[in-house]
Amino acid sequence: MKRSKWKGPLVIRLKDSKKKLPLLPRNLEITSQVIGLTCNVHTGKKYIKLSLNDEMIGHKVGEFVPTRERFEFKKKKKKK
Repeated sequence: MKRSKWKGPLVIRLKDSKKKLPLLPRNLEITSQVIGLTCNVHTGKKYIKLSLNDEMIGHKVGEFVPTRERFEFKKKKKKK
C-alpha cells in the first residue's frame, strides 16, 4: 500500500550522527542525512545489513534488499 501524497516521503531526521541504525523500514526514502550509515533491513524472513552511499539518494531502502530467493531449474541426471 502506498503512502499518502499529502504526508510526503518517509524521512528520518537524525539528532546525532550515529554510525549504525538498528532497523530501517523498507519504505524509507534515502536522503543525504543518512548517507554513510549501516543499517539492517527485514526481508520478511531475515535481516540483511545494508550500507547507504551517495548513489542511493532518492531511492527507497526496499529497492536494494531482495525479498524473494533466486529461482534455478534443477539439473536432470543422465540415464545410463
